[in-house]
Amino acid sequence: MNKEQKKLMIDNCGNLKNAWYAVALSSELPKSQLLSKSIMEYPLVLWRNNQGMVQVLSDRCMHRNAPLSKGKLAANCVVCPYHGWVFNGEGHCVEIPSEGPNTDRIPKHKIESFPCKEESGLIWVWMGREVPVNTPPFYLPRFEGKGWQHYFMVTDFEQGITDLVENFMDVPHTVFVHKGWFRERSQICIKANVKRTSDSVLVTYEQGKDAISFSSKILNPKGLPMKHTDNFYMPNTTRVDYVFGEMERAFIITSTCTPITPELSRVYTLITYRFGRLNALAKLFLPWYTKKVIMQDVKIMKMQADNIKKFGQKDFRSTKVDAMHLYIESLREHAEKASEEPIPPVISKEIEFWV
Repeated sequence: MNKEQKKLMIDNCGNLKNAWYAVALSSELPKSQLLSKSIMEYPLVLWRNNQGMVQVLSDRCMHRNAPLSKGKLAANCVVCPYHGWVFNGEGHCVEIPSEGPNTDRIPKHKIESFPCKEESGLIWVWMGREVPVNTPPFYLPRFEGKGWQHYFMVTDFEQGITDLVENFMDVPHTVFVHKGWFRERSQICIKANVKRTSDSVLVTYEQGKDAISFSSKILNPKGLPMKHTDNFYMPNTTRVDYVFGEMERAFIITSTCTPITPELSRVYTLITYRFGRLNALAKLFLPWYTKKVIMQDVKIMKMQADNIKKFGQKDFRSTKVDAMHLYIESLREHAEKASEEPIPPVISKEIEFWV
């Protein structure tokens, strides 16, 4: 008797699945090891072949649905833990122990495989299935030149992608959620240009006398002019730049968000910085500091998500300050609906707000 297949998040997200999603740090997958991961509720198994290339399959044996990630590796292939069926990196079954030498009895059907790449210290998986890959993964700025340093943070949020990227792009919340850690309320008026393109939301600030709380002492002791930009790139990545002078000093936060379930997201954050002589101090101080700040966002995001559950559906009220959030929502909602209507048009707006 046929049973209706369970609908997963990947089956209900429209064109949002037609993208690269970070599934793991490259360092998480050494050779001779199977790795179990999920994107959009879809279970995946990863391993490296003898050449070190990553292989990605659906994490289920086509025989009796046992998870392949609980099996073992042998001769570049994954061996199912239940009956020992053997699958290569393309998902083809190449051996069934119980059939002995009768290879003609091996089913022609294959396990679903997924395109993958390693870029910027991450393993990326293309979840588009029927849609061919036509873009590279998002470039995370590591800047290998003299004076540049970087490190990753991996953080789980009990919140969906849209609300997360809005949080990462949001300045007004910093004086409340991160009070004393990132910014102090001083009633400074900040003006910004907000531009929505077909696949991004770009915000450029006129900072004036504004500064993030530790910049005067550590980030910008010379008082160089600061340029601040907050950019969102479809469907799931933000980049926040604080640049001082002509890139003499910089603090760049790039976050790519991967939906594990509708209510759980894993965020891979690359912190890139250049502080001159203070790099050595920053190497000790920054990981602790940025972890403290991001955990404050974890807390407020869970509070928001819990309340959204209690009241059923989102019922947000917005002002002009929220232009970037409304633009993000419009792009993601258009992709989620897989609408045949034109992509929202390019639009630019000037806003101002106080912090």
